[in-house]
Amino acid sequence: MKYILFHREHPVLALDVDEDTGTIAKVGEQYSLERMPLGVLQKGNIDRKKLNEWWLGRSIPASRSGIRDALEKLRISTPQLLLTKCYGLSLSDQYWVRPEASNIKWEDVNFFDNPFSDDVGNILFGEILDKGELNLMSPDNTSDGWLKKKWVISDGKRQLIKSGSNPAQQEPYNEVLASAIMRRLDIPHIPYTLTVIDDYPYSVCDDFITKDTELIPAWHIIQTQKMPNNISLYKHYLSCCDNLGIPGASDFLDHMLTVDYLIVNEDRHFNNFGVIRNANTLDWISTAPIYDCGTSMWHDKFTHLVRSIGKLPSKPFRSTHSEQIKLVKSFKWFNIKALLGIDEEFREILSGSLHIDEARRSALCYGIQNRVKQLGVYIRERSYEAR
Repeated sequence: MKYILFHREHPVLALDVDEDTGTIAKVGEQYSLERMPLGVLQKGNIDRKKLNEWWLGRSIPASRSGIRDALEKLRISTPQLLLTKCYGLSLSDQYWVRPEASNIKWEDVNFFDNPFSDDVGNILFGEILDKGELNLMSPDNTSDGWLKKKWVISDGKRQLIKSGSNPAQQEPYNEVLASAIMRRLDIPHIPYTLTVIDDYPYSVCDDFITKDTELIPAWHIIQTQKMPNNISLYKHYLSCCDNLGIPGASDFLDHMLTVDYLIVNEDRHFNNFGVIRNANTLDWISTAPIYDCGTSMWHDKFTHLVRSIGKLPSKPFRSTHSEQIKLVKSFKWFNIKALLGIDEEFREILSGSLHIDEARRSALCYGIQNRVKQLGVYIRERSYEAR
């Protein structure tokens, strides 16, 4: 079927979407190269493979918890086919697709100004809807990540509700811990709170993107230029940011890598950090505040394996945190005294959990306390060696 890719009210590109697979089968007339999704242009030409990576990357991943059952209830064969059911609209950016023969307008359909259906979100959360026709106009069609999540509107705010995973259901508590650490260290971040639904914990956060801004994930930043063989991925990312004129990238990485070290984040990939730009002028505003820190604090490990030493896995620049923390250029901003008592604050955060017993609570609180101490030792040793 023929569509026009739009950026807000601006036509960008004509394209054909295969109705059987959801992929972009053909690209047609180009209307605005400057508003093309970042990274899909290679030497001034559209790379259809990269365009498809961008397009299909908007869909719910096949690894999403409960996605098979949800697709059966939605009567959809693959999550990619959900994209056109909501015009490809999301709550992270301003891109969407309109059928070529349609005359619908951005202001009438975007999810920042208009209500959306909760049918998809409720089904993703395992609910059985006793109704005939389902309303698939939902930003849940374009949400990434493997944990159950759904968008809701509460008191006029767009909020994301996200689950934990078995057996400890720990990720929502980890999000609140990360928020507490960054609040104490005065690091720009997205605050998370807790809610409980049917005895299960969920994290809740406000959408930090508006109808006038958009999030550009780091993955698309690094696609803007070819990576030379003689530099690291870390340097390549900073080089891409520098070439694009994105401010504050180095300081941001110092903050993010430090926080990830403290909470032993195992899944800081290139799609859960990035940059915010003005969707009207395309000017870069700032690096995005830090968000999505749940896959941390030994979330999927047995209690006896909660250990704050050893080769703790990390992403995205090094495979272990002991190596990745060495990329931090400066700790002048870091105030270790601000983290005094963070272990007891974490104990209080965990106190309401029905899935985490006292032995695990104690192990986790000792773990975060020890990570703070280890970082302090590393900073002192590095300062001594620099003399």
